[in-house]
Amino acid sequence: MKLLKRLLIIFMSIIILAVAEIYAIWHNEITTLSSITTIIDQDLSHDDGYTYEMTVSGDYYFDEFLEQGGASNDDELIQFVTDNITKGLIPMTIKPKDIACSSFTAWTQDNQFVFGRNYDFSQTNTAIVHTNPKGRHASISTIDLQFLGIKEETGITGIKDKALLLAAPYIPLDGINDAGVACGIYMTYQGEPTTPTDQNTDRPDITSTTLLRLILDYADNVEEAIALASKYDMHDSVGTSYHYMVADKEGNSAILEWAGTTDDTDNDGSKREFKVTKNTQPYQVVTNFIVQPDYYPTLDEAKGYDRYQFLSDKLSPTNGIIENEQTAMDLLQGVGRRTWVVEGDQTKGTTVHSAVYNLTDLTSYWIANEHWNSPEHTFHYSLQK
Repeated sequence: MKLLKRLLIIFMSIIILAVAEIYAIWHNEITTLSSITTIIDQDLSHDDGYTYEMTVSGDYYFDEFLEQGGASNDDELIQFVTDNITKGLIPMTIKPKDIACSSFTAWTQDNQFVFGRNYDFSQTNTAIVHTNPKGRHASISTIDLQFLGIKEETGITGIKDKALLLAAPYIPLDGINDAGVACGIYMTYQGEPTTPTDQNTDRPDITSTTLLRLILDYADNVEEAIALASKYDMHDSVGTSYHYMVADKEGNSAILEWAGTTDDTDNDGSKREFKVTKNTQPYQVVTNFIVQPDYYPTLDEAKGYDRYQFLSDKLSPTNGIIENEQTAMDLLQGVGRRTWVVEGDQTKGTTVHSAVYNLTDLTSYWIANEHWNSPEHTFHYSLQK
């Protein structure tokens, strides 16, 4: 009996030590996975995917990602995430898709600066992601789970799918940080066929969505965001091209682009240069076309110009002053994919999510999939301490 007790004690000690070691290595990841919850169920009759919410524990190794020189392509990014976040045990994928989208900045009548954003795509599953890494800015952002290879038909089906969401901090589509900086990503369809930006100098490297993470984690304002972006070679993801919009609580905004001289000649992604268009009035609009002067022979060839003109026409008469956040959301509804009509035909696709980020109050007003008047599909978040 004494021997049996000793063996039992030894066995239990081994189990406790093993559990303690696993927790020591994986405690941030375990805490992150346990935070994932479903906040909207799938509804195929409305092309609704699942919407999840999660809080990322720890700093997700982003400092280490930058220290190693970033990543020059999606494969390098995937390898870094797999090696560091999943400890090499869980293979991952990152697969950005064709996306449309619209954004604008404006001032409300009570002097609050807002950043509105539609994410246009097709049926997919999304997640609202909360991060608060030590020594960097806390943020709220949104991701598309198709980027991680999670099927739009099924959503998260088990622990393996949940584990893929450990890469969520590396693929934000838009978001706001606790310094009052917001940003978003938009396709630009540069080149024929569309050619991704792929700079190759002695600067460190950054990919499309990790640029947004860089801004959300480190930028205190638009000028810092521009300075950060200028330090890196841009490498767009999976055969397409993007530009970005960033804004801050002081009412500054800018469109960040990597572009050649003209659309007809912009077929070499390695020769594109970083260009910045700052707001020269109290509002700014971005959709899917390059805003550099004389880039297009005619604006008829510029994708998304119709939505750009619509938003500009709404904001121009009041010089970018709108009544309140609801007015901003109403403008997003005006260019929602189910609302938007071009030459008598409704545009295909859906607006997967719409967000109004209040850069003054540090809040997010978020609606899923054009459910404009549904409390069950509407969420409010705050980053105020």
